[in-house]
Amino acid sequence: MAQMRKEIFDKAKRVLVKIGSAVLTGEDGLDLHVIEQLVENIVHLRNRGKQVVIVTSGAIASGKHRLGITGPLKSMPQKQAAAAIGQGRLMRVYSNAFGKYGVYVGQVLLTMSDLTDRKRFLNVKNTLNQLLEWKVIPIINENDTVAVEEIKFGDNDQLSAMTANIIDADLVINLTNIEGLYDKNPNRSAKAKIIHLVEEISEEIEQAATSETSDVGTGGMKSKVAAAKQVTTCGIPYVIAPGKEKDILKDLFDGKEKGTLFLPKTNVLSSRKYWIAYTLRSRGKITLDEGAKAAIIEEGGSLLPSGVVNVEGDFCVGDPVSCVDEQGVVIAKGITNYSSEEVRKIMGQKSTKIEQILGYKDYDEVIHRDNMAVVWEKEKCRRTSKEPKGK
Repeated sequence: MAQMRKEIFDKAKRVLVKIGSAVLTGEDGLDLHVIEQLVENIVHLRNRGKQVVIVTSGAIASGKHRLGITGPLKSMPQKQAAAAIGQGRLMRVYSNAFGKYGVYVGQVLLTMSDLTDRKRFLNVKNTLNQLLEWKVIPIINENDTVAVEEIKFGDNDQLSAMTANIIDADLVINLTNIEGLYDKNPNRSAKAKIIHLVEEISEEIEQAATSETSDVGTGGMKSKVAAAKQVTTCGIPYVIAPGKEKDILKDLFDGKEKGTLFLPKTNVLSSRKYWIAYTLRSRGKITLDEGAKAAIIEEGGSLLPSGVVNVEGDFCVGDPVSCVDEQGVVIAKGITNYSSEEVRKIMGQKSTKIEQILGYKDYDEVIHRDNMAVVWEKEKCRRTSKEPKGK
């Protein structure tokens, strides 16, 4: 396994490093020693020919410390105000630390709406590519001062997973406050063992991850494994590693067995289909019959109205919708050619009857295969299909 690790890290030219709040903060607010240690490691990687993009947490924690607030913040305005206070200091600390090595940094603050709109998504991509071309290190964070529930990523694990697709990363390293993924919760079991290699994110792996978070974090191991699942679907290796450990990045790139390595899938989604599957938020749900399910999974086909048996939600033309089978298992997500009202009228009918029913026909397909990302998981689907409906 050591040789395989070494090969993966050697081949990675563009690396995304996500640094969690629990890594960046200490009893006195931002842990300057840890930040300087990580910065020195990142500069070392740059000197080895790597391009590095940082997704950082820590703004809210920094703001809380500056204001002398202990315990969790209770409202969105409180979190936004703390982020407004802490973000400037966080960037100043990064800028000063990298400045010692003559390296410039660029701040990029994002909300979900910046990525769900395809034009804005591409603008973000172009900006990040230009920063890297100028040898500037992009430092990305959620724009917490303006983000509300509808436009929040949820946590920076999800932000880093989406950013990996934007920058066409070769490797994602998620630095956190524990050694990696354990087979059971190490806080509750002395017998917990670290899992150094995950070849496939099975149901057992997902169950091993807990939702527990630190006082300053918002994710938890469950969120990190979910991010790993998304990133590996895009063909990118993913690592969870202890961020406070001295020279952790150097050790990883030297092939040392640190943290948990998730291997990428062989059948991967394109960048655009990854964007559809994991960045866009579904506005509704379309239930497929068995024939449509087979055509999409086995033949890479489009979704025709004849294969639709039910429609849930209200959506418009161009909205993302989830496609599920009759057991409720998600098969795919795609951008619909027809509104929910229109699909309800034409479902179960042949494409040749669309114009007769609606009075017009813009497309033969409800969702064209070019605008559809298949996310069906074979094993999970097989298990679910054996269960009686309604369970």
